[in-house]
Amino acid sequence: MAECKQHQRLFDRFDENRDGKISAEELQQCVHLIGKDMSYEEAKAAVEHNDTDNDGLLDFEDFVRLIEGGSEEEKAHELKEAFKMYEMEGCGCITPESLNRMLSRLGESTTIDECRGMICRYDIDGDGLLNFHEFEIMMRC
Repeated sequence: MAECKQHQRLFDRFDENRDGKISAEELQQCVHLIGKDMSYEEAKAAVEHNDTDNDGLLDFEDFVRLIEGGSEEEKAHELKEAFKMYEMEGCGCITPESLNRMLSRLGESTTIDECRGMICRYDIDGDGLLNFHEFEIMMRC
C-alpha cells in the first residue's frame, strides 16, 4: 500500500499538466530534473514500450509498469543510481540537507527538520543519516 502511494506521488509529480497521463515530454523533463539525461527519443521509446492503450501517453498503470520493470540486476542498479542522486555530498549517506535539496529539485517544499523526521523513520543505526542499506529498506517499504 505504501509503495502504491509512493508511485502515485511520483506519477503526480511527472504529470505536470494534471491530465492523468504522462507524455514523453513530461517524462523527459522530470528525468532531467532528477539529474539524469534522457533524450526525447528515449522518452518516446519508453512511453511507446509501456503504453497499453496506444494513445502515446502513460496512464498510472503504464507508469508503474515502467518504473517496476526490468530484471533484479537492473532494479539494483537503478536503486544505487537513485541513492547517488539523494546522497549528493560524496559521504556515502543521505543527510537531511541533501534530502532537502533533492526534494526541492522535485518540487517538494520541505524543511530540514521535516527531512530529519523522514530519515529518522528508516535510520536503523541512529546516526541521523541514511546509508545505502537503510535507503534500500525505505524504498522497498
